[in-house]
Amino acid sequence: MWLLVLLVCFLVWAVGTYWFLFGKPSPFSMESVRPPGPLELDQKSRDTILKQGFRKDNVPENLDAIVIGSGIGGMATAAILAKLGKRVLVLEQHDQAGGCCHTYIEKGFEFEAGLHYIGQLHENSLLKVIMDQLTEGQLQFVELDKHIDTVVIGSKEKSRAYTIYSGRTEMKEHLKEQFPNDTKAIEEFFKFMKISARHIPYLAAMKLIPEWVALFLLKSGIANLFSSIFRLVGTDATTFADSLTSNKDLQIIFYYLFYGVPPKESSCSINALLLHHYKRGAYFPKGGASEIPLHITKVIQKYGGRVLVRANVNRILVDDKGSAYGVTVKKGQEEVELRAPVIISSCGIFNTFQKLLPLHIQTKPEIQKRLNMTRPGRGCVLVFSGFDATQEELGIKSHNTWCFKNNDMDAMMDEYFSMGKDEAPENIPFMYFTFPSAKDPTFESRHPGKSCMIILTMANYEWFEEWKDAQVRKRGDDYVEYKMRFANKLFNWVCVHYPKLKEKLVFQEVSTPLSNSFYLGSYRGATYSAEHNLERFQAEAIVRNRCDTPVKNLFISGQDVFSCGIVGALHGGILCASAVLKQIVHFDLMMLKKKLKTKKARETADEAKKGHE
Repeated sequence: MWLLVLLVCFLVWAVGTYWFLFGKPSPFSMESVRPPGPLELDQKSRDTILKQGFRKDNVPENLDAIVIGSGIGGMATAAILAKLGKRVLVLEQHDQAGGCCHTYIEKGFEFEAGLHYIGQLHENSLLKVIMDQLTEGQLQFVELDKHIDTVVIGSKEKSRAYTIYSGRTEMKEHLKEQFPNDTKAIEEFFKFMKISARHIPYLAAMKLIPEWVALFLLKSGIANLFSSIFRLVGTDATTFADSLTSNKDLQIIFYYLFYGVPPKESSCSINALLLHHYKRGAYFPKGGASEIPLHITKVIQKYGGRVLVRANVNRILVDDKGSAYGVTVKKGQEEVELRAPVIISSCGIFNTFQKLLPLHIQTKPEIQKRLNMTRPGRGCVLVFSGFDATQEELGIKSHNTWCFKNNDMDAMMDEYFSMGKDEAPENIPFMYFTFPSAKDPTFESRHPGKSCMIILTMANYEWFEEWKDAQVRKRGDDYVEYKMRFANKLFNWVCVHYPKLKEKLVFQEVSTPLSNSFYLGSYRGATYSAEHNLERFQAEAIVRNRCDTPVKNLFISGQDVFSCGIVGALHGGILCASAVLKQIVHFDLMMLKKKLKTKKARETADEAKKGHE
């Protein structure tokens, strides 16, 4: 009798598992991808897609979901739902769609708001499959030169420059050439990079299974039997680097891709993954970053949805039973109420829980518990510079340059972020600069005779807070003077490496954390939303930080779900789609990737066969 009961239970489990994995329609297919069409160069035509203004009569009827924010996370969730026949409305408070993927043109110069390069876009990679599916094959990427980054440590005659190359073996071997006395440390680091890259899906999987199951696996120690990632992800980068080498310059190389958190407070696995991301090459969207929201918007529209801008969502509506059922959009003095059975917020956990939810919901213990798991990240200062000169005339290249005043990153960051407002601009210890015009082969034809550069450094919101209530572009001369102190320091630092820039500069604009708050809607101007500190990446915190929320029918997408940057936000969007649909969307992508690799192998074999005939 007991044997029969066990057999029935096993069959029920097997059938249920099979249905969960294979029984639901996939949003992805090879047939949905078509050859890319020509680039749309007419700005007015592009604006009809990227700048569709909000009006009540623009909203589709019978919505299945509303997405707050048009960053890559929210757009990915919306597109996946749309491809399964859901009617989705994306609402963006800015005047164009795209979040950090949007571009803007000023005085004839085109600048990227946040995308600088993307890795892991080689043929049939998971990320390439995702991008092709979200844009139905219309997004084209250009592979950049093997030399992707230069890391400069020190200043003037004492500076040391190290170059980072992409390539399966080239990245590691090139570092060994530059650090011949630390080849063992480099070997160990690259082994760790491989472990982190291969096992990070286990962390994502913990967000997809029931929370109580995931916590049981962690607390019982069973999870550690499957992978060391659950332990390693909670180890700080400084401790890990110290265990490999005492060479401080090499330690900087292990975590030079900064995101506002000192190495001693950041996860060694996340830092390793950031470098691993570019191991197979770095890529840039042909036509600029705005090509991403342009083509995803077309997909959402194709299935009956819309992406509307100048749509300032000021409330999430919650009924008496604690379920989200809609939003209100502020239109002049009026509030327009929109309803849908699913509400997805891609505007950050702090904006969602502290600004948009009703006060009696905000104060609930389960909401406060989620908020207390993390804190707002730091903002940044961006300097956008335009030059009346070509790439060849300026001698600029497609690689990025990361500069550090010295090789003690922990001490540098501690000292800098503890500085007062007046002291900070003249004591910037690190920066990053890049030339988007040198990355996009269409830039010269679209903006002949021009080049552009973006400089970035991190900054405290508090340094700019006194101007937070002033109107944008009307914050006063003292604000302009203050942010130009940052800009002048940064620009002069860049000119040490590229002296020709100074005489060809014709345009410069400076963005601060206040700009991020206004244009991107980011909480306290945070560049990467919630801080990516060590506490956030403890295995238990990863499990508890999920797409579903204590408010029924309300979901979180974007950077706050998993990790930072364009790709981190994108995966947050896919995880969110999985939570909404109650199916593992990543599994559908893996199955499609396998089919594509099989198809490619057959084609290669057929070509080889024909060659021998």
